[in-house]
Amino acid sequence: MKRTAKAHWAGSVKEGKGELTTQSEILNKTNYSFKTRFTGEEKGTNPEELLAVAHAACFTMAVSHSLTEQGFEAVSLDTEATLSMEGFDITGIHLSITGYVPGIDEDCFHTITKTAEQNCLISKALKIKISSESHIAS
Repeated sequence: MKRTAKAHWAGSVKEGKGELTTQSEILNKTNYSFKTRFTGEEKGTNPEELLAVAHAACFTMAVSHSLTEQGFEAVSLDTEATLSMEGFDITGIHLSITGYVPGIDEDCFHTITKTAEQNCLISKALKIKISSESHIAS
C-alpha cells in the first residue's frame, strides 16, 4: 500500500504561501504558510499540526484494534495529541485518550493504551519521546 500527498509552495519562507493536497483530497489545496505555522495570524494548517493529528488518529485506531482483540467494543474513544517543540526540533508527542468502553477496568484500558502508544505505525516511525495517559469515561 502507498499513500501520497502533495505540497506546493510559492514565494519566500516568511511571505510565501503553500497548498497541501492529499490523495483522498480530504485536504485539497489546504493553506499552509509561515504565518499558519509560527504566528497563528492566518487560517490554515502546518506540518506539526498534521503530524499530531496523524498520530492521534493512528493511536486511536490501534487502541480500538486491541480492544476488539480483547473482546471489548468502544462506544467512543477521543484522543488529543500534544506535539512539543524546542526551537526547530520536535521533542515529543503526548497522547491523552478518554474511552467509553463498557465492561473494561482502568488497568486493562491503561495496558492497552500503553501498548498502542509504542506500536501504532506513526509511533514506530518517529524517533522522539512519546507518552500517553488514559481515562475511562463514565
